[in-house]
Amino acid sequence: MKNSLQKGLMLEYVTLSWNVVGCGIIIMLALRASSLSLFGFGIDSVIEIFASIVVIWQLKAINKTYERLATKMIGVAFVLLSLYILIQATLGLVHRSHASPSAGGIIWLTVTAIVMFLLAYGKKQVGQEISNPVLIAESRVTVVDGLLAVSVLIGLLVTAYLGWWWADSIASLVIVFYGIQEAVHTLSE
Repeated sequence: MKNSLQKGLMLEYVTLSWNVVGCGIIIMLALRASSLSLFGFGIDSVIEIFASIVVIWQLKAINKTYERLATKMIGVAFVLLSLYILIQATLGLVHRSHASPSAGGIIWLTVTAIVMFLLAYGKKQVGQEISNPVLIAESRVTVVDGLLAVSVLIGLLVTAYLGWWWADSIASLVIVFYGIQEAVHTLSE
């Protein structure tokens, strides 16, 4: 069990490090491209950073009394993520925001999606091994992060190659439903 706990901590440290670095890179690329979906993805990284810190705190505490509070905090992160994406997408559509193509964004999002799905799989496996609902819940946050990377990537590709100005905002809406569904599930546990 102690070895699995160390694996869980390692997965969270990798997630935390990836998102700290990625947050800066993505926000810089978003500002260059005037992309609301890229900027929203940068804010999603902040939420993922928060979720990783909560899980690290809980795993290091090794105290079952904190599991419920930590799981609820992950649920709140889902709510915040969904609300932020919904607001950003709406603003993008209302203001008819036109994102510029972003080769750097496309590359970073592709790699990020792969990394997030691999991390989510590892977190779920380890969470099940050590019967830790917080790590399992946070694995779903990481899946949302990967899905958001894919949807923003699709939006960037459609905008770049088809010129559809609204694709950047619409791409972000794909995650709102999933994020709300996961928030309800996590908060009701």
